[in-house]
Amino acid sequence: MATRPLLKALADAGLGPRRALADAIRQKRVRVNGAVAEDFRLPVNLESDRVSLDGRPADLTPGSPVYLLLNKPRGVMSTTSDERGRTTVLDLLPPGYRGGRLFPVGRLDRDSTGLMLLTNDGELTHRLTHPSFEHEKEYVVELESGLTGREKARLEQGIELDEGMTRPAAVRDLDASRFRYSITIHEGRKRQVRRMFEHVGHRALALQRVRMGSLRLGHLKEGEVRLLSTEEVTALLSQTVRRAQGPGHGEP
Repeated sequence: MATRPLLKALADAGLGPRRALADAIRQKRVRVNGAVAEDFRLPVNLESDRVSLDGRPADLTPGSPVYLLLNKPRGVMSTTSDERGRTTVLDLLPPGYRGGRLFPVGRLDRDSTGLMLLTNDGELTHRLTHPSFEHEKEYVVELESGLTGREKARLEQGIELDEGMTRPAAVRDLDASRFRYSITIHEGRKRQVRRMFEHVGHRALALQRVRMGSLRLGHLKEGEVRLLSTEEVTALLSQTVRRAQGPGHGEP
């Protein structure tokens, strides 16, 4: 009898990012054999139990893992759908991947560009996006004017945003004449990098994500998509395993 904890079964089936699926369970949107599921670890028989999400039957058959790297252009939504009909990252994928339960790992705001990972691996998504795992995300930012030494130090020490203090960041000069900087953070709050620079009096004219953990954008052109190499997948998976073995990394 093939059984798995409910949350893991949903994530392994590629039904969404693990945090989103955990929210669905908390919000009583998941049913098992007709009853509302309230426990992430509820044992589920993959062969015989009937599971539904938002009233629709959920196929818990694990699919083959897919890992795609996309260079998101400006103006594209980093979501799987948009109620206003705007272009999403899924619209940029080759036709063979558009119906494969793929979802983006983390988000970029509509005006930002750069690295996006799309996958059906819910567990990897959880480990790359949950703040407790502290994966680095590096961005290249172009400003209207240059940072002073004091402003750079404030960014590096942490900025007090509405929801609390950011963790220390690493800031490097890239091109003084164009006011271009690299900033590396460990969180993924909404519009965090833009808000951090705004807090020290600078507006980001352009923002591009160039790295997520060990995964780099490289020379991929805007709008282009490629499969991750075996080496890249192995590096990501091994990195998340090492993080998971550290202290304080709990459910979900």
